[in-house]
Amino acid sequence: MTDSAGAPIAYLYDQFRIPDGSVSAAMRAAIVAIEDRRFFDHGGVDPIGTLRAVVHDASGGAQQGGSTLTQQYVKNYELYVTATTDAERAAAVAPSLARKVTEAELAVQLDHALSKDEILARYLDLVYFGHGAYGVGAAAQAYFGTTPDRLTVAQSALLAGLVQSPAEDDPVAHPDAALTRRGLVLDAMHAQGAIDDAQYTAASAEPLGVGDVGVPRAGCSAAGDAGYFCAYVSSYLQAAGLPPALLAGGGYTVRTTLDRSALGHLVTSLTAQAPPDGSHVADVMSVVAPGADRHPVVAIAANRPFGNGEGESAYDLPVVPENLGAGSVYKIFTAAAALDRGIAGIDTVLDVPASGSTLPNYRGADGRPLPVRNAGTYPAQLSLTDALAQSPNTAFVELEGRTGVAPAVDMAQRLGLTSLDTPGPDGRSVADVARAEDQASFTLGVSPTSDLELANVMATIASHGTWCPPTPIASVTDRDGNAVALAEPPCTQAVDPGLADTLMVGLGRDHLPGGTSAAAAASSGWDRPIAAKTGTTQDQESAAFVGATPQLAGAVITFDDSAAPRPICDGSPPRSCAGGTLFGGTVPARTFYRAMGPILEGRPVAPLPDPDPRYLDAR
Repeated sequence: MTDSAGAPIAYLYDQFRIPDGSVSAAMRAAIVAIEDRRFFDHGGVDPIGTLRAVVHDASGGAQQGGSTLTQQYVKNYELYVTATTDAERAAAVAPSLARKVTEAELAVQLDHALSKDEILARYLDLVYFGHGAYGVGAAAQAYFGTTPDRLTVAQSALLAGLVQSPAEDDPVAHPDAALTRRGLVLDAMHAQGAIDDAQYTAASAEPLGVGDVGVPRAGCSAAGDAGYFCAYVSSYLQAAGLPPALLAGGGYTVRTTLDRSALGHLVTSLTAQAPPDGSHVADVMSVVAPGADRHPVVAIAANRPFGNGEGESAYDLPVVPENLGAGSVYKIFTAAAALDRGIAGIDTVLDVPASGSTLPNYRGADGRPLPVRNAGTYPAQLSLTDALAQSPNTAFVELEGRTGVAPAVDMAQRLGLTSLDTPGPDGRSVADVARAEDQASFTLGVSPTSDLELANVMATIASHGTWCPPTPIASVTDRDGNAVALAEPPCTQAVDPGLADTLMVGLGRDHLPGGTSAAAAASSGWDRPIAAKTGTTQDQESAAFVGATPQLAGAVITFDDSAAPRPICDGSPPRSCAGGTLFGGTVPARTFYRAMGPILEGRPVAPLPDPDPRYLDAR
């Protein structure tokens, strides 16, 4: 798996292999000399070798396999390729007469079907050399940092000697044993005329020459800051038709959309705003590029390292819906539903009931009205644009009462919150429950929310209403370099382009004086037009920020993921507080602006689109 520039992110494998048809003459000679000196003369089974092994075993000597390279290839193929369970792997190496007979029969058939050179090449590509290296390509890289065609006589002799017992002759753990075994291989090569006196003497005098031996660590835990992105790629590919088993053994090259520079800015900002100090605070950010036919995922990251160690998280924090919600960010969906249904336009003046008002559509489980509270004091009326920037709860609960809950939920899904439709344990999704129970609290963002999906919502709006799946894939090629087609959902026109453009403009005041993220924008030196919205949940256990320019869209969610969530301090000095001080305009907004500013540096300052007159006021 690589980033967008082609640099490796991670290696996903069950067996680390580097298939390579070009192997040095020394390596071919070494393996033949020590494992099967009559390889080019027998027909797949060596009667002389088999007889010698039987006689030796009968006399009480050490067991002799008597297997040719062709027979070994058959056994190793069964062990490493065909077998999929422990029982099948045990059967592939069982010391039974029936298995030996079958192995011999297959070896003879193989010898008739393939040339000796092809059998030898296949064997060298398959056999295990220790330290996680399967095949000579991986072994050459793991032990000597080279390729099979460059293996010297001494290096070839060491690798050939490992095949019999990679653990006992390990040059790292048992260098003396490895040196002795290498000497036996060189003796055999010399005796058979594969090397001359000078080559024999020179190779015998060489040190083992191995350094930091090993293959790249497998999986996303070895991807460093790109671990969360790697995990998303893996799950995305599985949904697109490449299951983990196929991905780990298919020899694919996956080129992703990850921008390493952008990732670095995300990590720097996330860890500055919410240091990974083992606290209960998680801070996550995702960036998606808008587009008419693709929404490439530029980067996703969290303040905690990805992994299973102390202080790390293997839970895909930026992608999996976060249970505490995104707060007032969901007011975007109510506003969009109002525009869509002609109930309000972006300039429509809304009533802002006083904090603590009981509104007809906001009721408890017992059906009794509940008071709706605002986080501050507001004028009695605001335009929808100003309401989005200042975020009074009462205005949006009242507006949702006119649009209906179901249209707001539908709009959230259309714009990109697709996980709202994932069935829960009772078979009903979050969206199903919100519609069925007419949950007026939906507009206040109490539903589990994926940060990546929120970023894609903003990408959809910035793409003139075109939804595309947030794809992390630039290309997938198989081992032969052929392109692999993926089953990715097609892009759709989620909302009218004019509605999306007008909504962008309506969200364009959040970073300006009076907006909920104005302080964060000013402290970060933000100087671009942006469509943005903050959100904070009840008791300040989570908060969010979303923003989009015409070039990039993103989202940040800060939340408490402990077993018993509690209010969060905003993280700015001093770092202690008596109660919660977290708001969408503090940690989440600062995280966003301080990451996105450097990412966009050097790009033209792009204006927001022109609003569509049809959506300026109620129709």
